[in-house]
Amino acid sequence: MKGTLWLAWRQQRTLILLGAAVLVVCAVWVAFQRADMLAFISDHHIDTKNCKGWNGDCASEAAAQLIDDTNGPLRALGSLSTALPVLIGIFWGAPLLGRELESGTWKLALTQGVSVRRWFLTRFSLALGCALAGSAVLAALLAWWWEPVSNMLNGLYWHDGYIFNATGPAAVACAVFGLVVGTAAGLLLRRTVAAMGTALAVIVGVRLLLNTVRHDWISPALRTSQGDAPRQYIGSAESAGDFGFIDRAGRLVHEPAACASGPGLPDMKTCMAQKGFTGRFYKVYPASDFWVLQWIETAILIGLAAALMALICVALRRRAVL
Repeated sequence: MKGTLWLAWRQQRTLILLGAAVLVVCAVWVAFQRADMLAFISDHHIDTKNCKGWNGDCASEAAAQLIDDTNGPLRALGSLSTALPVLIGIFWGAPLLGRELESGTWKLALTQGVSVRRWFLTRFSLALGCALAGSAVLAALLAWWWEPVSNMLNGLYWHDGYIFNATGPAAVACAVFGLVVGTAAGLLLRRTVAAMGTALAVIVGVRLLLNTVRHDWISPALRTSQGDAPRQYIGSAESAGDFGFIDRAGRLVHEPAACASGPGLPDMKTCMAQKGFTGRFYKVYPASDFWVLQWIETAILIGLAAALMALICVALRRRAVL
């Protein structure tokens, strides 16, 4: 290792070694926790496969204890994985160029016959490789630990933020986005603290925006039942909050309380007959939508990161750092 790569390693090795140590600790902790969890499931003969979703058969005290014991630790690791893009953007991306520009040490590197492009690419590539590896490992650890108890009644579901934002390709893409945001802020603002604050605001803002509009990208699945027959169980799906009745023309009547039950009110069958309803409906996002939504958000985050990288390249080409 020599030249610009050696310099990049020397300046970033503290973060790299610290991040590696955290990942090792997390891996050991997850391995022990998962082994204990599987042993508990085996010892108490918990049928986790039939304990999925809102209609899961999880009436046993052992199943309830299993969920109580695992929810907290899973949320803790999920929180760390969700926060990783912010940490990368603030403590890695923002100082990557911001500290160099603020202190003026970049001039020394350029006097050694190194171009601006090579100086930047070496530093950024090392940080990018570490961000990709770290976020992927952390997301994989969480998914591996959560899988045996995934979507269990009263547990964590695929659409919970602790799982959706912390596992899958979107978690890795968000880490890349965080690094690029911090780097761009450092280059344009040339002040480390200001770049850190900007990175925090942008990364959190984009993450919250994606959480808000997530369900606007796809349409929910429609589930129906004829007459007053019980509706299909929701299972591991996420409710879209849209339900009601179906009239004789096949139209959806979005009035869930149109045939409310209670003292002095007609029963469901009588009410539906009086109002001309032939069935009921509700809309859900099935568990299979996890991957559809993951890849949509991955594409959005990578697209935003690519746009910011283009901005960085233009700024460097115009010698904006000089």
